[in-house]
Amino acid sequence: MGFLDVLHKIADDLLARVKMIQNRQVGWLTINRKTGQLMREQQPLWKKLKLLLLFNPLTEWLDTTHLMRLYMHREAIKEGQEEATLTSRNRIAAFIAFYHIDMTQFDPSDISAYRNFEDFFVRAHRPGSRPIFEPDNPGTAVVVADSRVVAYESVAESQKVWIKGCDFSITNLVMDRRLGAQFDGSAVASFRLSPQDYHRFHCPVRGVVKMYRSMPGDYYEVDPIALRSGVDILTRNARDYVVVDSEEFGEVLFVAIGAAQVGTVRFHERFQQPGARIEKGEELGHFQFGGSSIIVAFQRERIVFDEDLLRASKNAIATDVEVGMSLGRSGEKA
Repeated sequence: MGFLDVLHKIADDLLARVKMIQNRQVGWLTINRKTGQLMREQQPLWKKLKLLLLFNPLTEWLDTTHLMRLYMHREAIKEGQEEATLTSRNRIAAFIAFYHIDMTQFDPSDISAYRNFEDFFVRAHRPGSRPIFEPDNPGTAVVVADSRVVAYESVAESQKVWIKGCDFSITNLVMDRRLGAQFDGSAVASFRLSPQDYHRFHCPVRGVVKMYRSMPGDYYEVDPIALRSGVDILTRNARDYVVVDSEEFGEVLFVAIGAAQVGTVRFHERFQQPGARIEKGEELGHFQFGGSSIIVAFQRERIVFDEDLLRASKNAIATDVEVGMSLGRSGEKA
C-alpha cells in the first residue's frame, strides 16, 4: 500500500466517523438481526462522553459513593415527574425525529393521541407488527423485548465477555441463596433497552408464575460501557422478577432491571400472583422513563440459544432484536 493509499484510508475513516457522529451512531457495536449489518446504536454524543468519563478505571469509584447514588435517585424521580406533565408532550415530536422512530409500528401512531411523554414512552405495538416465532410450539423460546441482546451458555462465560461487575451472580441478582442455587450453571440472556425502544416486556416461554418479588435499588446506566466496568450495576439497580415454571424449559427467571431515568418497573398485577398462567410472547409488564435491562436465566441444559446470538455474543457484539423473534429451543431435561 502506497503513501497516498494510506492517506486515503485515513481520510475515509475520519469522514466515516464524522458521518456516524452526525447520524448519532456513537453507541455500542451491534448487528441487525434482520439484515446482518453491523451498526452502532444511536446515542447522543454527550451521553457517550459522560459514560466514558464516569465508567473508567480512574473514576468509576465515584459511581459507588453515597452522594452519587443519592443524586441518581433524585434525578430519576425528577425525570419521572417531568414526563408525567402535560407540557412534556411537546418533546415527543423532537424525540421521534432524533431517533428516527417509525410510528406506523405503534398504536396509536398519531402522536397527538398521547397525553404526555410518559404515555408515549409506554406506547403499545400495532397488532401484528411483532409476530411470535412458532406461537403454537411451546418448545421454543422468544425474545422478550425490542432491544439489543447477548446470550451465554453460562454466567461464568457472560462475566468473561460482557458483565464485568465484581460480584455479579444469580444469587446476588435475586438476593436469595436458595433460588440462586437452583440456577447454578444457568444459561443467561441479557437484553438492554435504550430510551427510544418500545418499553413493554414479554414472557419468553409458556408456563405458570411460581413467584414474584420487587426489590428497591439504585439507577445506574446499563450501557455496555457501564456493564463492562467494575461497578456491580445489575445487582445494585432497582429490579423486579418472576420465576415462570415451564414444562419444556423448567424454571425460568425473568428479572426486569431499572436504570438511569427509570422510575418504575411494573409487572402486570395478575402476574404478581403465584399460579397465574402465561403464554409465550404475552406481555408481562413495562418500564417507565428511560433505558433499562432484562436478565433471563434458564436452568442448566434447559435451553439451546440460537447460534447467531451465541456467535455474536462471544465477540462482545450485541444483536439488535425485536419482541417475538426466536431466542432458542428447549434443551435436555435436568
